Amino acid sequence: MKLDIQGIRFNYGSVPILKDVSLGIGKGEILSLAGPNGSGKTTLLRCINRILKPHTGTVMVDDNDLSQVGLKELAHFLGYVPQSAPTSFPLTVFDTVLLGRKPHVHWKLSEKDKDLAFQVLERMDLECYALRLFNELSGGEKQKVLIARAICQEPQILVLDEPTSNLDLKHQLEVLSLISNLVKEQGLSAVMAVHDLNLASRYSNKIAMLKKGQIYAAGEPDEVLNTDSIREVYGVETEIGYSRGRPFIIPIAPISTRSESRELAEVR
Repeated sequence: MKLDIQGIRFNYGSVPILKDVSLGIGKGEILSLAGPNGSGKTTLLRCINRILKPHTGTVMVDDNDLSQVGLKELAHFLGYVPQSAPTSFPLTVFDTVLLGRKPHVHWKLSEKDKDLAFQVLERMDLECYALRLFNELSGGEKQKVLIARAICQEPQILVLDEPTSNLDLKHQLEVLSLISNLVKEQGLSAVMAVHDLNLASRYSNKIAMLKKGQIYAAGEPDEVLNTDSIREVYGVETEIGYSRGRPFIIPIAPISTRSESRELAEVR
């Protein structure tokens, strides 16, 4: 399935947050949204998932305008993972993941639904937490459970808002490897907001860099991640290296710090 985002504009009151954003990804692709805090990444994901209603523009999955489909049908297209877990959620981990089957249930849960939920828990190395209360988990564990719930939903497109937040390095790699493998093996698509440009470079087919609600650059990682674009979008001087054919970023210093240091040196 192809996700096509055309001309999305969104304001909070009179403040423009997204300005004519257009992007697209195809089957088997991962698109990472990168940019500093406040650049519009989360707002764009919420517009895609209809949590927010854009003022103009369309979100299409193949020939389906998502603004025109019901919520149950929307859940067949998109599986959403929010940036933070709910603070009060008095269910077991197994029941939380099983909620992902809700769009597929007509009357009651089947054994197939339960088997699928447990298979997802096993695949994400969460089966030992199945009977634990969701509220008792650490932030990172909760994040993995929410990703498992979205996978159990069997959507065509995963929409993930910072899926590696609260995860240590090992679990970041495990989760993104899992998402990458699912996209390849099952022909899904994924769009995710990320802060770590090196993880985005490693796991993404495409990267879109946002600056003040607009697309500054979009394309393959080696087309987008360069010293000029990172300086312009993040205000940071960097060096770029390559590993396994992908760019990796070495931050040097914030531009303001460098300029301030230069000014101080000149005064002295």
